[in-house]
Formats: sequence, C-alpha cells, structure tokens
Amino acid sequence: MTGTAGTTRSAEAPAAHPHRAAPRGPATRAAPLVAQAVIWTGAAAVLVLWWSDTPSVVGLAGWLTDAGRITGLLAGYACAVLVALMARIPALDRSLGSDRLARWHAMGGRYTISLILAHTLLILWGYSLTGGTGIVNETKTVVLNYPDMLKATAAFFLFLLTAVVSARAARRRVGYETWHYLHFATYAAIFLAFGHQLSNGADFVGNRPAQLAWYGLYLGATALIVWFRFLAPVRAAWRHRLRVAAVLPEAPGVVSVHLTGRRLTELAARPGQFFRWRFLAPGLWWTANPYSLSAPPGSDRLRITVKSVGGHSAALARLSPGTRVWAEGPYGGLIPERARAGKSLLLAGGVGITPMRALFETLPGDTVLVYWARSPQDLALRGELDAIAVARGARVHYSVDTPAEYRIPLSADTLTRLVPDVAGRDVYLCGPPGMTEAARKALRAAGVPGARVHHESFAF
Repeated sequence: MTGTAGTTRSAEAPAAHPHRAAPRGPATRAAPLVAQAVIWTGAAAVLVLWWSDTPSVVGLAGWLTDAGRITGLLAGYACAVLVALMARIPALDRSLGSDRLARWHAMGGRYTISLILAHTLLILWGYSLTGGTGIVNETKTVVLNYPDMLKATAAFFLFLLTAVVSARAARRRVGYETWHYLHFATYAAIFLAFGHQLSNGADFVGNRPAQLAWYGLYLGATALIVWFRFLAPVRAAWRHRLRVAAVLPEAPGVVSVHLTGRRLTELAARPGQFFRWRFLAPGLWWTANPYSLSAPPGSDRLRITVKSVGGHSAALARLSPGTRVWAEGPYGGLIPERARAGKSLLLAGGVGITPMRALFETLPGDTVLVYWARSPQDLALRGELDAIAVARGARVHYSVDTPAEYRIPLSADTLTRLVPDVAGRDVYLCGPPGMTEAARKALRAAGVPGARVHHESFAF
C-alpha cells in the first residue's frame, strides 16, 4: 500500500504543452453579464407589451385577469429562453460553461412552471368572477370552447410532468436516459401551447407587430434547436466518420473507449470538454450520453473513459471495434482558457478524473491534482497520472476510503496543508454531487474566490 495516498513529484522543469492556455479576455469574463442583460431586456420588452395594451384595471376580477395576462406573457417568453438554453450553442457553452447554463436552465424551469401555474389559476379565477360562474364551470368553458385550449391543456400537464421528473427527489430515482427523453416532452408542450397565446392573448389579438415579434422569437429559438441539436450532429457525423478503435479496461467497471476519425482538429475540442456520444450499436443508438475526453484530443484520435453506472455506460465495455459513433459537441467550459492565476489545483472524485487527466497534462504552470476514490483498485488512469506528474514536475495526491490510513479528508485545513497557496490558484472540480458540494465548502473556507472555482455539470 505504500504510495497509495501520497505525492509524486519531479525536479524537472514543467514541459511546454501544445494545448497551452491563452489568457482569458475581458469579453469572455463579461459573457454572463451580457447574456443576462439580453434575457432581462427581453423580459422588459414583454412587460412593455402588456403595459401598452392595459389602459386601466378595475376591480378584483380585472386585477386577477391582468395578473394572469402578465404571468402568461412572461411564461411564454420564458419558454423561448429555455429552448435557447437547451440548444447547446457552442459559443455560449464555451463562454458561460455548461455548469452555469445548467443552473440557469434549472432556475429558469422553476420560474417558468411557477408562471404557468400562476397564469392558469389567475386567468380562470378572474374569468369566473367576471362571468359570475364557479371556477370549475369556468374551467370547463375555457378548455372546451376557447380556441386552441385543448392543446394548451395537454401542454399544461406535460409541463407538470417534466417539473415532477426534474425535481431533485425524483431526479435521483430516474435514469439519465429516461430523464433525458422526458425532457423532450418540453418541446411538445411548448409547441402545443403556442397557438393559444396568439388566439386568446389580449395583447396579440389585432396586434400584428406583436404577433410577428412572437413568431420571430419562437422561430429563432426553434432554428437554434434544429441546427445545434439535430442538423449539426448529423453533419459532423458525416464529416468526421468516427469509429470505435478499441475498448480497454482501466479499473473495475471502468473502460477507456478509443475512437478514430477524420479531420478531428476541425472539432476544435479542448482538454476538459465533453461530447454527447451516440454509439450506433444495438441498444445504444437511440440515446446520446455525455462523457468527457480523458486525454488531450489528437488529429485523428479521441478517448473517453467511462464508469459503469447504468445500462448505457455498462454496454460500452462490449463495443466492437469499427462501431460507428456520432459525437455532439464539444461542450463545456472546463478548459485551460478559464485559468487566470498561472497555477492550478485539480480536484477529482471517482470517474470525475476523466476531464482532470486531460487538464493535468495540458494546464500550464504549477499544477496539483488531488484524486479521491473508494479503493486503490478504483484509481483509474493512475499510471498515466504518475507519468504526467514526473514528466512535467507536477504533484498528484491520491486518497482512498479503504484502507482508512490512506484517506485524505476533504476540508479547508487539508487543502491548505497540501497546497499552502490554494487561495491564489484556479481550481478545477469534477466528481459526484456530494464530493463537489463538500469541495466547494472547503474551498470557500480556504479563501478561494468563487470566480476561480471551475466546475462542470452534464445536467442537460
């Protein structure tokens, strides 16, 4: 067990690397603010549309109805924003990072569902007071007699289904493939709900400019989805002709899939990024799962390293050489260009080592890696990590749960002891949710600014 948890170092000077990071420019750092400004400007325009068409509000029924109108308008706008966030636009992904986009998407989804629920309740309540009928009878009248309301009702229940499945408690019990495909119900719900906005919305009836603007908003979001989620992957598959070259074991339940293809430099993939991989093999072709590159990309070679945690990942160990592959990406902002301090700390847990291994080889400057796993046998890619550490004069620390004497606690004190200047480093973080949350707390306590903690999420 000697050396299971410890340090590998070399006295040699760090070598130059082909994927050397460039300074992160002001435009990249400003990207989140610009994106948020665009989103909120659109929301403000929606409020102006409502205000310009609302001369006065009288009585409780009027207040409820107009509150229903404004929540409906904002819900419709939010749906288009969510579609754009789900489009996986490479420029947004690189500048904002998939982790931030995932958080925005999750937060936006909660806001959208809340707005939809509020819109439905307020409109029905306001209409029932105006007409002097009960809310149940008013609901029947609206659903059965108003234009496009049957489709809108179906959309309402699809939105609720997606919200329930996406809730944290339910999400832990649903496989990635099921969750991923249930999210396609969101597209159907948005399509079904679109018609009733124009046919029943007081702000659109007779207002041709508003109608054209709404059509433009939704057609633009649809174009982004169709291109980046469907047409671009098909084009890339035809252009690069990716195939499985070999599948090699790395640790218990962990394999590396080596892929070969044509003109792979045109993908512009960076160390630390991931693709969504669709393997054209029986039982696998119908879904695309996210896996990180576990080595710097080459001109004709790519590699991913996968742990068996579900049906899709377990089946990759049985792939045959020559299997065709479609790769959607690259995605993710866990790239060398995010580093600004000139020295880095990499924190990896379990199979989260895959993007860290590629970054460990390519990040410039003083680099330290800390890798947590359950046992010595679960330390995937350890031989490569040791070789990289020796070649570039970097440090790597290993921690395992058993034997207990080789366990490194994930705390601020431990990180400060291992890396005394941790507060002045860029930190790259990838691992299971419990580990990443503990790491964020430890880093915050150790004085690392939140802007220097780079974390990746494959949530959508």
